[in-house]
Amino acid sequence: MSDQFILSIDQGTTSSRALAFARNGQVLGLGQSEFRQIFPADGWVEHDALEIWQTTLQVCRQVLDENGAENCAGIGITNQRETVVLWDRATSQPLANAIVWQDRRTAEFCDDLKMQGHEAMVSAKTGLLLDPYFSASKLAWLLDHIDGARARAEAGELAFGTIDSWLVWQLTNGQAHVTDASNAARTSLFNIHDNQWDEDLLALFNIPASLLPEVRDNAADFGHSEASVLGASLPICGMAGDQQAATIGQACFQTGMIKSTYGTGCFVLANTGTRAVASQNRLLTTIGYRLNGQTHYALEGSIFMAGAIIQWLRDGLQIIEKASQTQALAEQARADSQVVMVPAFTGLGAPHWAPNARAAIFNMTRDTGRAEIVRAALEAVSLQTADLMQAIGDDMAAAGLDVPPHLRVDGGMVANDWLCQNLADMCDCPIDRPEITETTALGAAMLAMLQLGWFANLQDLAANWALQSQFEPSMDAAHRAAKKHIWQLAINRVLHDDKLN
Repeated sequence: MSDQFILSIDQGTTSSRALAFARNGQVLGLGQSEFRQIFPADGWVEHDALEIWQTTLQVCRQVLDENGAENCAGIGITNQRETVVLWDRATSQPLANAIVWQDRRTAEFCDDLKMQGHEAMVSAKTGLLLDPYFSASKLAWLLDHIDGARARAEAGELAFGTIDSWLVWQLTNGQAHVTDASNAARTSLFNIHDNQWDEDLLALFNIPASLLPEVRDNAADFGHSEASVLGASLPICGMAGDQQAATIGQACFQTGMIKSTYGTGCFVLANTGTRAVASQNRLLTTIGYRLNGQTHYALEGSIFMAGAIIQWLRDGLQIIEKASQTQALAEQARADSQVVMVPAFTGLGAPHWAPNARAAIFNMTRDTGRAEIVRAALEAVSLQTADLMQAIGDDMAAAGLDVPPHLRVDGGMVANDWLCQNLADMCDCPIDRPEITETTALGAAMLAMLQLGWFANLQDLAANWALQSQFEPSMDAAHRAAKKHIWQLAINRVLHDDKLN
């Protein structure tokens, strides 16, 4: 077993990655390939599902070639959630581009359902809100806007899946149409309490049940890759949506433990155990993981723009060449600068849920430079996180659960020490950065390890987690309060002004 590794597929919003993990969680190999972001209209975001598959296949073959396919014991998969693919069962070809989780084209449709009084039912069954973020409205849009799609779906000719299902379908040459409980929970079609696709939700969104994949535990038999695809027939035995996978990779297995992942967006998840806690602060109640048929739930706050802000600074404004420059620039910014950025490029997520909000930068003066804008971008990530931490703490306290004392962080952005310190200052709690920050891919690998019997239980897995750095709050309360006051004023301006058209 010492030479064996798990191939972890980490299919994200901007790139497809494959990593080889040893039993102790160490990364033995990594391949990464970016793919196109497609913006057909204002607020629309699409991906080419075939390009996602080809980049995934490329990086998997790279890692297997470098580490020996004969040493690979199995595959774990983690993926961008909510993104919708609709494909032909016979040809395995998508009918259209995938509609990405960031896409807002169904905002009016969701608003109409709210006006009709359906949100209470949706929330009670799914733990989610009526928002274009989730999969159901996107799938309904595809069925209504592709000629003949609805009739073909009702005839059983089409298949729907989030990216996990799409990848397994391709890996198995169409032999397995499956998903896991954590991804199913993000569709607005899955009842998280009885763990089944829900007839009332399918009727509300007008979705034929024949489209849906089979839902399995997060550590389960998801089929075997075809030897012709990867050069070996490998068991697919672990799967979770990216934020749930990061929760597992961060070993947040105890009730009250909380993590925040900084990728394209930022997502804070707090483990609430076997109890589904209903939020009073417009957070999401979701499935954290399901193992051996037992469901563990989480409260989640979703921020749509985190690393994507830095990508915009690089590719849009072109004021940086690479993300690693942001720490030095933030340190160079004027200490008295009150520049504040509200990164509502694709609307605002929790706790506002304002799909039509748009981004803005406030308080610029003639001496505002790129350093001040970069610092405002990083501070926006911290301030959004602080808002979520407050809401989660209030919800957990109301449910009689302990308020989380520490925040475990991961994702590419947390390599930035300035950001981690600013997170500690804005959230007013210690920030724990682990030794292994590839926690999303690691979580998928850990699920595969569980299914393969490498570990007996979650407690054995947790022993691999180790702290690299802890950042303690150092900002005085008055300064923190002033920062938050300006932030709230800016948020209110964005929410109340809406789009200027």
